[in-house]
Amino acid sequence: MIDSLDNSFEDIQVGMKKKFKVTVTEKIMDEFADLSGDYNPLHMDSEYAKTTNFKKRICHGMLLASFFSRLVGMYIPGKKSLYLTQSLKFVQPCFADDEVTIIGEVISKSDSSRIITVKTEIINNDNVSLVKGEAKVLVRG
Repeated sequence: MIDSLDNSFEDIQVGMKKKFKVTVTEKIMDEFADLSGDYNPLHMDSEYAKTTNFKKRICHGMLLASFFSRLVGMYIPGKKSLYLTQSLKFVQPCFADDEVTIIGEVISKSDSSRIITVKTEIINNDNVSLVKGEAKVLVRG
């Protein structure tokens, strides 16, 4: 079980950051394909992927984006969150066995609506951005 935070709206401040690391394994990629039904050969077929400019299987973009759910639901704001929106820009590919860092930073906070905006990003070990976006999150309670 992952330790989670239970931030109150008052505890959350603009500039608050959280990051964590995940290693994207072939097993995770295979499980995501089973769950999502996305068996695109670029994600699943090593022989096919060798014929592309990527030269090997690439991780599903939405698999990477799913880590933003952990960021919001477990850390910023944590247990009191209700995810409203998430924008996504897929910048660079991720490959099996890459370790990625998921980063969130509160960039705005509305007292009247209790909605925070979180800048979201995933980078690889070379500090290359893979996915960027913004989340809007309602802080309940």
